[in-house]
Amino acid sequence: MKPPRQLHRASPRTRSLRRPAAAITALALAAAAALTATVGAGSASAATVPVGLGSYSDSRPAGTVGPTNSDGAPVTPKVTARMAGKAAPTNDWWSSLIYQRYAGNPYSENLYAHPFTFKAAAGGLEVGYPTTPTVTSDGRQYDFTHTRDLTLGVAGLNSPDTKVDGWSDWTVTPYWADGAHTFSATIGHGLPYVYAHATGGAAQVTAAGTPTVFSNQGNVLGITVGGHNYGLFAPTGTSWTVNGSTLSAALGAKDYYSVAVLPSQADLALFRTYAYSFVTDTKVTWSYQAANGTLSTTYTATTTPQEGSQTGTLLALYRHQWLATGDALTSLTYTSPRGQMKVRQGSGFTTVQSVGGVLPSLPDVGSYDRAALAAYVRDQANASDPFLAATDTYWTGKALGRLAQLVPIADQLGDAATRDKLLGLIKGKMQTWFTGGGSPGFAYDSTWKTLIGYPASYGTDAELNDHHFHYGYFVQAAATVARYDSAWAADSAWGGMVKLLAKDAANSDRTDTRFPLLRNFDPYAGQGWASGHEGFAAGNNEESSSESLNFSSGLILYGSATGDGALRDLGIYLYTTEANAVEQYWFDADHAVFPASFGHHTVGMVWGSGAAYSTWWTASPGMIHGINVLPVTGGSLYLARRQDEIKANLAELKANNGGAFTDWRDLLWEFQALADPAAAKANWDSGIGGYTPEEGESKAHTYHWIYNLASLGTLDPAVTADTPTAAVFVNGATRTHVAHNYGTAARAVHFSDGTTLTVPARSTASERGSFQDGGSGGTTGSPSPTPTPTPSPTSTVPATTGNTFYLQAGGALSTAYGAAAAVDTIPSAGGANHDGTPYQAKVYEIRNVSGTLRSGAATDFDLYVDAGTGVGLGQQVRVSYDLTGSGTFSRVETFRYFATDPVTGWERYSGAGAGLLSATGTLGNLDHGTIRVEVWSAIGNGPAQLRVGASQAQGSVSVLRIPFN
Repeated sequence: MKPPRQLHRASPRTRSLRRPAAAITALALAAAAALTATVGAGSASAATVPVGLGSYSDSRPAGTVGPTNSDGAPVTPKVTARMAGKAAPTNDWWSSLIYQRYAGNPYSENLYAHPFTFKAAAGGLEVGYPTTPTVTSDGRQYDFTHTRDLTLGVAGLNSPDTKVDGWSDWTVTPYWADGAHTFSATIGHGLPYVYAHATGGAAQVTAAGTPTVFSNQGNVLGITVGGHNYGLFAPTGTSWTVNGSTLSAALGAKDYYSVAVLPSQADLALFRTYAYSFVTDTKVTWSYQAANGTLSTTYTATTTPQEGSQTGTLLALYRHQWLATGDALTSLTYTSPRGQMKVRQGSGFTTVQSVGGVLPSLPDVGSYDRAALAAYVRDQANASDPFLAATDTYWTGKALGRLAQLVPIADQLGDAATRDKLLGLIKGKMQTWFTGGGSPGFAYDSTWKTLIGYPASYGTDAELNDHHFHYGYFVQAAATVARYDSAWAADSAWGGMVKLLAKDAANSDRTDTRFPLLRNFDPYAGQGWASGHEGFAAGNNEESSSESLNFSSGLILYGSATGDGALRDLGIYLYTTEANAVEQYWFDADHAVFPASFGHHTVGMVWGSGAAYSTWWTASPGMIHGINVLPVTGGSLYLARRQDEIKANLAELKANNGGAFTDWRDLLWEFQALADPAAAKANWDSGIGGYTPEEGESKAHTYHWIYNLASLGTLDPAVTADTPTAAVFVNGATRTHVAHNYGTAARAVHFSDGTTLTVPARSTASERGSFQDGGSGGTTGSPSPTPTPTPSPTSTVPATTGNTFYLQAGGALSTAYGAAAAVDTIPSAGGANHDGTPYQAKVYEIRNVSGTLRSGAATDFDLYVDAGTGVGLGQQVRVSYDLTGSGTFSRVETFRYFATDPVTGWERYSGAGAGLLSATGTLGNLDHGTIRVEVWSAIGNGPAQLRVGASQAQGSVSVLRIPFN
């Protein structure tokens, strides 16, 4: 099959299918045409580097290839002398600058930084700001394609190439030189400025057409080109000269200038304030707060003034960022393929996100036929070829993942022999791969600072594609082994090789120069990128976001199983961040990202320029929808946070597919089970006899998954825990708390809804049952009695302390659940707009509250509201804190309103989901303070209902959570 033609700068190149004559899965980058050259084959001097009991080679096997261009010739990182030898950041939004994929283009392909777009050329840097999307004639793809408005450079520049002269976490500095001139430009995600340095001539900006000058202040020029407004800032004491479409400024003894894209002409003065405060470094840091189940991520831009003393800058935040920050934002916005970007004034910002749990497996609560399930498991373990003839890293990884999902099922069934056989198969295969010196095995490329598995596939070698996809399966399988055999996973045994694979795709140690920082993850965009070289007109891309999250959830599980807190927390950062990005950019959960002219509600691929309802190899709707579901594991629970979107996703699939699931039915049933387990169970029951499992799936796992969810119900995403390996499910009035404990001693797991669950060592526990994992060596104990969850005290807790408060009828907040559900009526907005301003609000308050502010925590709530069949209603919440009870509210937080649907039934309005609209004042410790919640109708012509006073057993409990201990 051929990739979409418009995405390639040359003629389309065929991507070979993953498995002939079978339903096939996809990775996110097409491989190049078959390469016949054997570039840099292994030599007699090759050495094996030991890592515990495993090893890798420092030279690839004979007859194999490493990174090459599209003609099959080897390539090296395209960097300046001062960056030589540093780990090249492949798989980034700007990688075509450093990885020359096409022999005829030594500059770059289109670069999508957002809000800017760029392209390097001989005369400098093309700059654009596309604001109008195009949709392909078949309606399958939308793009905000790079279109040049300006070219930035220095007069007379004609460079033979562009090299990279530096990079930071989300910026890059390309560099041009032709012997008489030099030019460099620091550009990056969220930067509305280009920071330029030029020598050998005047600063020169060439417009695509004759610009309109709307402001001329000598060294500061405001122009409009192609309908977009720009500010040009030369050093003080110089001035811009306009000659047709060419704008120039003699720099004299100075070597700097900057250009900004302006939200409007009126913003020129503000942008002048920071025009000479050049961003010289960017850095992301993260912190997991286990006690309150949150992840705090801080984005910091370091600035250096070129003149004056101004510091700080302006940063444009993506939607997944501004939804999660409590930091003040300006009213300025930009258009981007990821929806609206909002501008922050300062040197950085912090986001706080709830950490959704992952489970190593679902608990054993399903009403399945245990004998039939056991037979399905044994069919896989006893197959003549359990690995289905897999030879390369992808298909071997898929097979490892499929078998690993069966291990806990066999254990739950008490079939120790099958469990241990499966573990033996997994260990044996990985140990073969983890022993260097040949193929299969791993080889380190010291030029590109990467570990490549051979036999390779889908360009993991020649293009450095998809390492996180392939290696994620290895890490997940290793996490299963570590759960049952901790000795095997020790660093001194085979665990060192597992961690080395993890480092290749996601190195978080800035002192480890063997690999670039977070190769496959873009910390500012919040998602992975699959192409090693980014050699496309549409920028970089990622197809199977779910395989990216398979990698990060594997890090959580493997880090937890081996006691490596840093690896676990890295996994939490990647998983939490990308889960929120996927929700917005692949599934458009809030219907605020995809252009109105794009007729789809989900996409198979995200590109730098936009997104596509397609895959690399097929137009089958089942595979387009399924590619962002597979593989289904206990790390797939992030997909269940928006059950309404799962239903809409599958409704679109059926509409495009003749009303039925055809390809990958098992994956789609499992996806359906996250939102409607009864329907999924009915589909399984009627379809079990007539389908072939997807290559990474098995009938045993699909049966186990669907029937367990039919008993557990659906995920409650509002409840977090003080461990990342926990989740809560709701089935009618029944709530099931589930947690896994990898430790060697029992521990109490605390859930944010007030429940405490005691989990025995090396076990999964729930209200409904538990089973003991085996100790080192794979042995197992017999099933133990159900651990009884211990709810936190309610009636004895004083009303003056606590961080969880329940809304009660009559306007009270209480640390205890209510006795009986009631309804408060929220008056109509009367057709007016009260967004941000309370109007006839329902008020709930508690006084005499004391508590210590928790670092990095944020206000959150779950309110259950219903507008019946009313249309166009939106309920809104304001939470106010009087820290000392003085009568003055020191901190007031107003959240975005919640648009209710016109269907009778309770809907959950959450603080984390809505995000802050505005906040004033600051938080501190509570000392006999007052907390007030106001709920009103921001828009609409009808009243709404708010559920209050509900007991835990009744469910749908309206609750406020405050960031205090």
